[in-house]
Amino acid sequence: QVQLVESGGGLVQPGGSLRLSCATSGIIFSMSAMGWYRQAPGKQRELVAVIGTGLSTTDYADSVKGRFTISRDNAKNTVYLQMNSLKPEDTAVYFCNARRIEYDYWGQGTQVTVSS
Repeated sequence: QVQLVESGGGLVQPGGSLRLSCATSGIIFSMSAMGWYRQAPGKQRELVAVIGTGLSTTDYADSVKGRFTISRDNAKNTVYLQMNSLKPEDTAVYFCNARRIEYDYWGQGTQVTVSS
């Protein structure tokens, strides 16, 4: 059974930090490109960050560059998103994604709310 389970979301003040985790099972994690996406009310789901296999090359949306860091722990089959200097516009449901040519799996999402 394929499972992607996000955790770590919550309410944080502007300028604060959160660390999201996505625990996976049922996939070949080390050979899956992993990503974080987010969707705010009334907006389309957008790519936040992605980390590849092998050398673990990363890429980020322009809006989060310098503030967010994606990482993966292949021993734990888990991908992380460290979010610093959070802004109200970061408020969204954050989704974990696992992708290979053969599949494209999504978690249920975790809510991140940035508000004073």
